[in-house]
Amino acid sequence: MKVTAYSIKAAEKEFLTKANCNRHDITLTADALSTETVSHAKGKNAVLVFTSDDLSEQILKDLKQIGVKYIITRSTGTDHIDLAAAKLLGLEVASIPSYSPESVAEHAITLMLALCRNILPAHQQMMEYDFRLDALVGTTIRNKTVGVVGFGKTGQALVRILSGFGCDILVSDFNNVEQECSVAGATQVSLDVLYEKADIISFHVPLTQQSRHMVNSESIAKMKDEVMLINVSRGAIFNSIDVYNALQRDKISRVGMDVYEFENHIFFFDHSHDIVDDQLLKSFIQHSRCLLTPHQAFLTKEALQIISERTIKLLDAWEAVKPPEVSETVLV
Repeated sequence: MKVTAYSIKAAEKEFLTKANCNRHDITLTADALSTETVSHAKGKNAVLVFTSDDLSEQILKDLKQIGVKYIITRSTGTDHIDLAAAKLLGLEVASIPSYSPESVAEHAITLMLALCRNILPAHQQMMEYDFRLDALVGTTIRNKTVGVVGFGKTGQALVRILSGFGCDILVSDFNNVEQECSVAGATQVSLDVLYEKADIISFHVPLTQQSRHMVNSESIAKMKDEVMLINVSRGAIFNSIDVYNALQRDKISRVGMDVYEFENHIFFFDHSHDIVDDQLLKSFIQHSRCLLTPHQAFLTKEALQIISERTIKLLDAWEAVKPPEVSETVLV
């Protein structure tokens, strides 16, 4: 099968090349898929894409016109793809679900611990040879009430980690997961109850119309004073302006984010020599009680290997004209 892989990072190349074993003719490019680069896929059967790629209706039409039949996104989320348009065009789309929930969950706990123990301010002081402790008093996670919003694979992995810290764990999910929570040592509650009782809240939900801006001024008002928020799912789960305003007035004590609502065309690229005009992003980065990482929660060797292997298996299955082995990944 002839394939163009867009938005390929240097770290991915070795894993994808090894998984492929020369079975498919894959052209790797660091370019994101856009109107300017869609022609890279001319004459190809499939494209491999990422969350930073543009798969809006017109791009999908262009892909269809130049011969593309299959699309694989190297991610769990599909909010960057117009799935309805893809279905109408007869394009087959697949994602890679649950490739390494532990990777994302461990990043969430890393953000929590770093914020609880003032690791960033401590590092900054050390860089300046300031060894005073006065401004570095932290707090433990033990005996805190931690809310986990979303009890999918990543939420479950986080609950397993948190159980070892001696936390009181509350879970909110659209589905009834009371039995699973009980086995994991957590308690399922309504979202309002979780907001009311949790000292720390970590979000692990896909971006949908229902979840978009689920954290806003109204929901923040329901939360405990000085709550800590963690987001390793999608940036638009947060209404970023509302979150920043609540951080400024200390309603939110600390924020850890691996994603940002307006990260498109910013994250995954080097802007060290550019002028970044996003003042809200600058404000989050410069805030002493915010820890922002560049959408790297998934980025472990284990995750990259699984993503690459499952991607090649999907290509193998499509080439053999049979349902993909990982059947639940097929979206349309």
